[in-house]
Amino acid sequence: MSILHIVGLGPGDPDSIPLGSYEIMRRGWPVVLRTREHPAVKRLEEAGVTYQTCDDLYEKCDTFDAVYEAIVARLLHLAEGHPHVVYVVPGHPLVAERAVQMLLTQSLPDVEVEIGPGQSFLDLAVARLGIDPVEGLLLLDGLALRHDQLNPRLHTFIAQVYNRAVASEVKLTLMELYPDEYEVVIVRAAGVRGEERMERVPLYEIDRLAWIDHLTTLYVPPAKDAAVLYRDLHEAPRIVEVLRGPNGCPWDRKQTHASLRKYVVEEAYEVAEAIDEGDADHLAEELGDLLLQILLHARIAEEAGEFTLRDVFAGLAAKLVRRHPHVFGDEVAKTADDVRGIWEQVKQDERRNEEREESALSGVKLAGPALAVAQAVQKAAAKVGFDWSNEADVWQKVKEEMNELDIERRREPRDAAKLAAEAGDVLFAVVNLCRFLDLDAEAVLAQATRRFVRRFRYVEERLRSNGGSWETASPEALDAYWNEAKIAFSQSN
Repeated sequence: MSILHIVGLGPGDPDSIPLGSYEIMRRGWPVVLRTREHPAVKRLEEAGVTYQTCDDLYEKCDTFDAVYEAIVARLLHLAEGHPHVVYVVPGHPLVAERAVQMLLTQSLPDVEVEIGPGQSFLDLAVARLGIDPVEGLLLLDGLALRHDQLNPRLHTFIAQVYNRAVASEVKLTLMELYPDEYEVVIVRAAGVRGEERMERVPLYEIDRLAWIDHLTTLYVPPAKDAAVLYRDLHEAPRIVEVLRGPNGCPWDRKQTHASLRKYVVEEAYEVAEAIDEGDADHLAEELGDLLLQILLHARIAEEAGEFTLRDVFAGLAAKLVRRHPHVFGDEVAKTADDVRGIWEQVKQDERRNEEREESALSGVKLAGPALAVAQAVQKAAAKVGFDWSNEADVWQKVKEEMNELDIERRREPRDAAKLAAEAGDVLFAVVNLCRFLDLDAEAVLAQATRRFVRRFRYVEERLRSNGGSWETASPEALDAYWNEAKIAFSQSN
């Protein structure tokens, strides 16, 4: 059994080498430094500590992952022939040391890993900047920085900003959230006498500083500007929570799933319209409006103890992974047709798992434009023989439903629920008639709406050209303008 002792040199100052680390390195055991490029190494040389380094691996390997794997392999090989081996890293052994994490997670039956003392660069950087970490602190790796790790409300330290190339990549990632002019602090060799340097610069300048090296850390202060906070993915849900709160908006507070239903449909159509326009800015705005509906529904559900926004995200993520086994699993799909086949198979498996009773309407999606859904339901029912025998009977049904609506609208006092039911029956019957006439109800109504819009705008223009207004125009004049419009657009849909 061998023991691999892992100790830290501290953040840089030679006088700050932990006493425990110093004692272990002077016991005559083989000493391996991750790198000689550290200010405290000269103190080891003065004390006569012999060592080897892993700097050669940085030259031989193409990636940092390959470097870490090579370091682990070198240490384990050395441990095979020595009962004690000392691995020395900058700072603290458990802060920003990937090779150490690999050693701790690997199964090493004949090698015991023992973590020794060390002091992280973070301790001194926090002290120099006067920060209280309990306010919320992120420590991120500049070599693997992702925009989804960022939180503008927290103190953020980005370590391992080794050179200007790394600084450039870090800058580009940060600019997805922070503006170019956002003030950050470059911290080099915190606590090292004669070498410490701190400079506040705008974000866009960090890769222009010639003195950035392996002792450099970037500090990003918490944001207070709304322009930054609004870009955070958590900010919009927080605002919706405020709107629904005790001191929020009266309109937002009284909304329910049912009252918001029409807005979900409306916003979805406006997204589609923005897509058709090809206007990217308009599309971004409309997607935001649609997202608001999702956030409102999720907040209402959370207040009722039904589900939360995180449940929505979790369900979506699980479905995406489940329906893409060719990406996240062992399935193979080389073409769009292959993907379509896999998708349909997964959906069939999902339907079987839901254990719903089979129905002639099982294949009809009830989500969609109401007229199109009604027509699809009627067609599905007709396939099993549940249908009118001829067009005349359908026409009679339309008149019957209109009479029932007429009776309901004349009733005093009116019953809103019954009135809505009878109006719905009329619409459903008219959709049936369109089907028998081989007309698409959705398209027919869309055309009628467009005709109305054209004619209405014609009337507006006639009013303006004659110096009139809606308030002063007589019904006879409006009828005349409308008839003109009908003639003017008689050849168009």
